[in-house]
Amino acid sequence: MSTIKRVAILGSTGSIGTQALDVIQQHSDKFEVEVLTAFNNKDLLIKQALAFQPNVVVIGNENHYLEVKEALSKHPIKVYAGDKALASVVEMETIDIVLTALVGYAGLIPTIKAIEAGKPIALANKETLVVAGDLITKLAKKKAVNIYPVDSEHSAIFQCLVGEFHNPIEKIILTASGGPFRGRDREYLKNVTKEQALKHPNWDMGAKITIDSASLMNKGLEVIEAKWLFGLDASQIEVIVHPQSIVHSLVQFEDGSIKAQLGLPDMRIPIQFALSYPERVKSNFERFNFMDYPNLQFEKPDRQTFKNLDLAFTALERGGNAACSLNAANEIAVAAFLQDKVKFLEMSDLIEQSMEKISFIKEPSLDDLIATDKETRIISEELISRK
Repeated sequence: MSTIKRVAILGSTGSIGTQALDVIQQHSDKFEVEVLTAFNNKDLLIKQALAFQPNVVVIGNENHYLEVKEALSKHPIKVYAGDKALASVVEMETIDIVLTALVGYAGLIPTIKAIEAGKPIALANKETLVVAGDLITKLAKKKAVNIYPVDSEHSAIFQCLVGEFHNPIEKIILTASGGPFRGRDREYLKNVTKEQALKHPNWDMGAKITIDSASLMNKGLEVIEAKWLFGLDASQIEVIVHPQSIVHSLVQFEDGSIKAQLGLPDMRIPIQFALSYPERVKSNFERFNFMDYPNLQFEKPDRQTFKNLDLAFTALERGGNAACSLNAANEIAVAAFLQDKVKFLEMSDLIEQSMEKISFIKEPSLDDLIATDKETRIISEELISRK
C-alpha cells in the first residue's frame, strides 16, 4: 500500500470493531481511523475516540449525544447522533473503506449508502446480504464497488479464490464449530439456559452471534450470505461441522481439487485481510501448529435437532423476501431468548411460524424489504406475547 487507508468502522464498540482497532493500532503506517460509530456504548466510544482521534464520531442513541460531545469537546472530533447521521457519514470523501460491523438489520441502510457513495466495503454484517442480497450485489456491480468478506468462513472462501477467479466453483464447504451444544439431542436442549448457550467453545463473539452459533442459525445466515458473495446456487453450498474451528472453509473446483484456508480462530486475520487486500500484511498474531491439533474432526450437521439450518436453506431456495423474514424473526427470537421469554428450541418454532404468516414477494424492492422486516417483527412479538 502506497498510502494510508482511512477506515470508517460502523459498530466500533462490538467484538469485530474492537478487534479491527487492534489491527489498525498494530499497523498505524497503513491504516488510520476516520469514523467511529456505536449505538449505546458511549463510554467505550469516547475512550476509542480519545485513543484514535477520528475525524467523526456517531452515537446512534441520541440521548447520549451531549455526553459524548462534551467528553470530546477539547479535541478536533466532530460528533453526530442518530440513524440519519450514521447513514450519511459513510458518504464522506475522506473515507477509503467502510467496515460494517453493526449487529443485524441495522447494518443494511448504512451499507447501501456507502456503496452508493462508491466506498469499498469490508462486510462483517452478514444480515445485510441475507436481507437484501439481490439489491446489494446489483448495486455494488453498478457502482463498481468491491465487497470484501470479514466473516471467517467467507474470508476463507475468498482467500481460496484468489488467483482462481477464472475457474468455476463446483461447490463450497462452510465449516461450523457446532457451538456449545454439538452432539446434544432435543431432550437435552429443551431446558438449556442462555448462560450455557453463551459459552462458545472456540470464538469470542457478541451475544447475538453466539446464540446464533449455538442454534446453527449463524451458519444458516452464512449459507445465504455465501450465495450472494460468490454467485452460487443452494445446491453448491455444503455445511460440515468441524469442532476445532481450524479449517475455516473450503472450495471445490470442477477438476475435483479442493482448497482450504486454515488458521487459529482469530477474527483479526480476516479483518486485516479485508482491510489490506490485495496485500498480506505481516502480523504478530499467534501461529497455528499442527502438533497442537493432531486430529481434526468433521461431522454431518444434525439438521433435525437444529432446525434453523433447514429454515435458512428453505428461505434461500424460496428467494424473494423469505430470507428477510427469516432474519427479522430470528433477531426477535434471540432477543426473547436472552430475556428468558422463550426457550432455546422455541426459537426455531417462532421463526418458522412468523415466516409462514408473511406475504411472499418474489422480487421485493427496498421498501418491500423494510416493510417485510417491520411486519415480521410485529408478528414475532405477538407470537411471543401469546405464550
